[in-house]
Amino acid sequence: MPVDTGIKTLVFLGTLLVGAVVAVVLYPVSAALAYIFAFAAFVLAWMLSSAVRMLAQWERAVILQLGRFAGLRGPGLFFIVPVVQAVSRVIDLRTITSTFNAKQTITADTVPVDIDAVLFWRVVDPEKAILEVQDYQSSVGWAAQTALRDVVGRSTLADILSGREKLDSVLHNIIDSRTAPWGVSVESVEIRDVVIPAALQDAMSRQAQAERERQARIILGESETQVAAKFMEAARLYEQSPTALHLRAMNMLYEGMKDKGSMIIVPSSALETMNLGAMNMAQLAQAAQTAQGNAAPPSAPVPAPAPSVATNPVDGYLPGNI
Repeated sequence: MPVDTGIKTLVFLGTLLVGAVVAVVLYPVSAALAYIFAFAAFVLAWMLSSAVRMLAQWERAVILQLGRFAGLRGPGLFFIVPVVQAVSRVIDLRTITSTFNAKQTITADTVPVDIDAVLFWRVVDPEKAILEVQDYQSSVGWAAQTALRDVVGRSTLADILSGREKLDSVLHNIIDSRTAPWGVSVESVEIRDVVIPAALQDAMSRQAQAERERQARIILGESETQVAAKFMEAARLYEQSPTALHLRAMNMLYEGMKDKGSMIIVPSSALETMNLGAMNMAQLAQAAQTAQGNAAPPSAPVPAPAPSVATNPVDGYLPGNI
């Protein structure tokens, strides 16, 4: 309901009431004069109610005088000349939100997409908005939709999905350049949703999954390369110091035997290698003591074992007793 409806009704009823009171007073004197005055009061009440107008803070009225533009009025209370002047249209200066879309629009890489967007705009020049275009609201909507279709047709699907901010900026510039002659300023454009065919969604999902798997395999291969390089470095160190290798093997056995109830099967060759490592350690320690002059006295020679005498199981006698 217009803001000035209440005050127009009040002026009309007030003027009509005053005329009716005067007509009642004049009726005893002259009935014809009373009727004429009552009719004149009705006409005056209609003219006054048509002359008074009131607009809200965010509204402006376009005044036409005998069909020609006479200016803007408002906000607040103002008067016009009935019959001569008329309020052509009331313009809302607040920011207006409009939704527009592009259905089954083909992108540059021949992919049909459905796009929904939101347009924020406002009228900055009411005179141009009412004189330069027939219906500025619908014109802004159609201009936004055609601009969206034009931009989508020149962009690939990857650009639309990953570069929404850039697409919003391009749409803002195109729509604003088209609506500026109409006294309309575009504040911002935002793409709300992009819908692609279901089959294409499945293909893109499989592609993304394959790409993730490829990256995982590459990372695993790089990890294996780094581990192999470290093993080669450790092998060179163990080659220079066999004792370190034996100590590492014994440490691994110890770490594996710490858990209760665990059983480790070790080849006999590994045990022999560890024994040799222990013997090498003893030899190294003895060599170090000898070098420092603190070598231990030589131990008594171990007597050689007596030669065994083989028996002849056939004859039952010892050889040499013939």
